[in-house]
Amino acid sequence: MADDETVLRAARLYYLQDQTMEAIARELGTSRSSISRMLAQARATGLVEIRLNPPAEAASLLEREIAERFGVAAHVVPITGPISDIDRLERVATTAGRLLTRFFDSNMTMGVAWGSTIGAVSRHLVPRETHNSVVVQLNGAGNMLTTGIDYASEILQRYGAAFGAEAQQFPVPAFFDDPATREAMWRERSTRRVLVIQARMDVALFGLGSPFSEVPSQVYSGGYLDERDYRQLEADGAVGDVATVFYRLDGDHREIRLNARGTGPDFARLRRVARRIAVVSGVQKLDSLRGALAARLITDLVLDEGLARQLMA
Repeated sequence: MADDETVLRAARLYYLQDQTMEAIARELGTSRSSISRMLAQARATGLVEIRLNPPAEAASLLEREIAERFGVAAHVVPITGPISDIDRLERVATTAGRLLTRFFDSNMTMGVAWGSTIGAVSRHLVPRETHNSVVVQLNGAGNMLTTGIDYASEILQRYGAAFGAEAQQFPVPAFFDDPATREAMWRERSTRRVLVIQARMDVALFGLGSPFSEVPSQVYSGGYLDERDYRQLEADGAVGDVATVFYRLDGDHREIRLNARGTGPDFARLRRVARRIAVVSGVQKLDSLRGALAARLITDLVLDEGLARQLMA
């Protein structure tokens, strides 16, 4: 891998001075393929950012329709032809990872919900150095089979490393066995310290859980729920969750019994966060997305084209 100074010089010659790769290779005394790798390195490390600035009339019709109907800023990822759910998720995650640099800066706090989607986004982050910034875990990750610490910590650390931010874990279970235990734990100073950090969030980043997705959310595939939990969720009309807080199709999350044992942020608190970014992939998440929009949990939405069309159908 070339050093940053050489990469930056090659990028300036290519993007600012319109030099060809062959000309740059001659000037730097290297090969064309080396210059190609340097330009790719410049984009991957954030030395170069490429943006499209289409005229207003050329903006995505779907994005405008979603904005007008639901009052959110939509970022629709184009999908052409047949594609697997996993590849679709990777494309959406790539877009979200690159967009995040616009939303998170120095002196800010970002809450991150662990899960399959946000884990995928963490692999596509564009590094950007910030100062006095914090990344905090939004909900606990332990269950009867595992502490969940390694899984959630790895995701959180990727975000912290990408932005040079302090990473704050939330070392509690995803769900307590007894609501009274949760209430007692919330009075503990060690827990309250993390809750105070969450209350200072400027940005919240989350996926939408759904028991119907073919790319299962971690909460549904990782041993967090048993048969009794599933029966309760079905009886209570739950269609999805944000950070393991469940809601119905109309956005209501009250009197869903599992929420009394969960550790994610209450929706009233979440709505106070200025920027709330949801990353969603696959038409199986349609009801989950509709419920989250009805609950007014989202300000910025990253989704694939197929799901966007189903949402507006």
